[in-house]
Amino acid sequence: MDLSATPSRSKSRHRSTTSKPVASPAVAQMDLSTPSKPTPRRKPRAAAAASPVAPMSPATPSSVRRSRRLLETPTKAPSETPVKATPTPKRKRAAPSPKTPIQSEPKRQRQQPKPKKRAYYRKVVYDGGEFAAGDDVYVKRRESAESDAEDPEAEECRVCFSAGGAVMVECDVCLGGFHLRCVRPPLRRVPEGDWACPYCEAERAGKAIERPKPPEGKRIVRTAKEKLLSSDLWAARIESLWREQDGIFWAKVRWYIIPEETAAGRQPHNLRRELYRTNDLADIEMETIFRHCYVMSPKEFKDASDGGDDVFYCEYEYDIHWHNFKRLADIDDEPKTKEDPSDVPYNAGNDCVSDTDEDSEYDEEEGPTKCSSARRNQSHELAANLRKGRIYGLQKIGIRKIPEHVRCHQKTDLEKAKAALLLATLPKSLPCRDKEMEEISAFVKDAICNDQCLGRCLYIHGVPGTGKTMSVLAVMRRLRSELDSGNLRPYCFIEINGLKLASPENIYKVIYEQLNGHRVGWKKALHYLTEHFSGGTKIGIQANQPIILLIDELDLLLTRNQSVLYNILDWPTRPNSNLVIIGIANTMDLPEKLLPRISSRMGIQRLCFGPYNYRQLQEIITSRLKGIDAFEEQAIEFASRKVAAMSGDARRALEICRRAAEFADYRVKQSGHTSVNRGKNVVCMGDIEAAIQEVFQAPHIQVMKNCPKFGKIILVAMVHELYKSGLGEVMFDKLAATVLSWCHVNRELLPGYDTLLKICCKLGEGKIILCEEGTKHKLQKLQLNYPSDDVTFALKESPDLPWLSKYL
Repeated sequence: MDLSATPSRSKSRHRSTTSKPVASPAVAQMDLSTPSKPTPRRKPRAAAAASPVAPMSPATPSSVRRSRRLLETPTKAPSETPVKATPTPKRKRAAPSPKTPIQSEPKRQRQQPKPKKRAYYRKVVYDGGEFAAGDDVYVKRRESAESDAEDPEAEECRVCFSAGGAVMVECDVCLGGFHLRCVRPPLRRVPEGDWACPYCEAERAGKAIERPKPPEGKRIVRTAKEKLLSSDLWAARIESLWREQDGIFWAKVRWYIIPEETAAGRQPHNLRRELYRTNDLADIEMETIFRHCYVMSPKEFKDASDGGDDVFYCEYEYDIHWHNFKRLADIDDEPKTKEDPSDVPYNAGNDCVSDTDEDSEYDEEEGPTKCSSARRNQSHELAANLRKGRIYGLQKIGIRKIPEHVRCHQKTDLEKAKAALLLATLPKSLPCRDKEMEEISAFVKDAICNDQCLGRCLYIHGVPGTGKTMSVLAVMRRLRSELDSGNLRPYCFIEINGLKLASPENIYKVIYEQLNGHRVGWKKALHYLTEHFSGGTKIGIQANQPIILLIDELDLLLTRNQSVLYNILDWPTRPNSNLVIIGIANTMDLPEKLLPRISSRMGIQRLCFGPYNYRQLQEIITSRLKGIDAFEEQAIEFASRKVAAMSGDARRALEICRRAAEFADYRVKQSGHTSVNRGKNVVCMGDIEAAIQEVFQAPHIQVMKNCPKFGKIILVAMVHELYKSGLGEVMFDKLAATVLSWCHVNRELLPGYDTLLKICCKLGEGKIILCEEGTKHKLQKLQLNYPSDDVTFALKESPDLPWLSKYL
């Protein structure tokens, strides 16, 4: 069939009655080439019994294929046949001759021509619009309604009732459009965030106000958005497109619904432009599609500030059978697993329509029967799924109702406090470290301005959680702003964390990749870097610029011969290397534990970060909560004093305050409303105490407190040895020697090696310590599985071993 010769039909033209001849369907053009005529397939024997001379009955669009939502649409009469511009006559086989043997009759029946295939398309141009799988569209609900064909180009202002001519702003409450000049008082620009018109504001305040009425004789034309929200139009997502053998184009769609159509109804926190995606699929004709709309995810909807009037918001999927909601992000993030052969949907074999993009075939006589049986059994799927308690192919059950706090756009003070106290949140400023940051900035500037940059190395040490890495990064951000303003010489900054390296030698690969952008093996990278810093072949575009190398967790680069640290610390001492190294570690005396040739190259410039006191911790927490009234002052001071007495770790203090904010937020949401008493809506002393109990009274701390006497001594000795060595593990032989010396000095019974080894095995079974795999011997390596602060908290005030506190 020649599609290009078929006359098109306007989308505003109504369907003809059954007594009048029907116009040909609208032209549909594909971005792909039109599929060639399929090879005829064999007809079933029931069809072959008909007379071969009789013309084949036209394929009538059965009402079975029509969507359940189009029940009001009249069905075409069986006598209607699409008008074809250049019809191709079908070749008919001649009547059998009387001389033909009877045995040849079944053979001629098997050679009857097959019906045409159903052709699927990725994209279709229909009635002047281009539609593809995955597009969101408006669908006509009532074909006889003339108002569905009205589609104004621009929305009219709700004050002057004129369209266009100036910038308009939409009210987030009533979704009405207003010119900026028509609002009282007039607006100079479109306001940011949520905006409500003066009429909605007055109605919220309980004032009686009359909205403007249109002039006499003027009829307000509704937009497609208004029709959709008033259930006069439908929205759907196109899943697939195909053409039937009679030339009519169809689409399989997934319906959207408005909140009013759900079992829960519209909730107070629902957006005005919100839709729910459903699991209801249907087949509709392309003639019922009105035009495009745009249903977006929350992130896309937030960025679409000027996306037009046909933009909608969709965050949840609604199950029409179980009346549950499920977040679309959770559905998309679910891992794809193999389907269980026993988990088959009820009556799945009677599905007559395929969702694939390949061509599918169906028999003309059997197709409607299969479809009708599938439609009849669809209403019984729920009863079948409940049979004997078995579940067939159901989705995961969601929630019955979307909680208000999940959909709230304006965060409460407690929610803002939880976000601000996260360790991953980068603070605007870093308090209490001004002196250290000035020293780091002076060191880096002096090294950059010096052309030689000979032997410049800075070693920063301190206990965990004292802001060492964050202070260096804050200084580098400040220097980057000076570089952008032209007040500083250009430089290259490379940051490496030893915890992210699979082996110490991989640091060569990382440095070379940062400079050149290419990946090579660590041996080649070492060769190229040695030539670069020795004045030979330079690497990268920024070859002549100073390089500032920040190595966090420097002690993790230690090897048996300490060659990695030697090579890295030897590069800055070479002429014209232009390399500055800043090393960060927790161990104070790491240079003294290195070989003399390495410690001499590390230099004498050191910077110590001491633990925070309670005033500094209180200032850090208050700076993060600036502008957020969610904590009592006594609660912040209590948390700061508690952490300062233990370790002075700022990360632990932030974690305790964040957990206390979660407790308070949960308490407020459980009450169901915001209390008038402010004390119940902020973090109080009780919340801080509960958070401290959770952090410091964890199950592993209880295990430490209930350990036998020698188990407690072993744990304290491990903390002591790890702090002295600066490493992450200690050998059992050295640990046993320390335990025996402590027991001898403090007049305790001396245990044997076998007893200590058994106690270490028990601690390893409880995952308090990690033991090296292999044979149990004196050279076995042991590692603490929890922070040393937890051991200090659990055993510092042990009643049976009071002398342990002097080693902590």
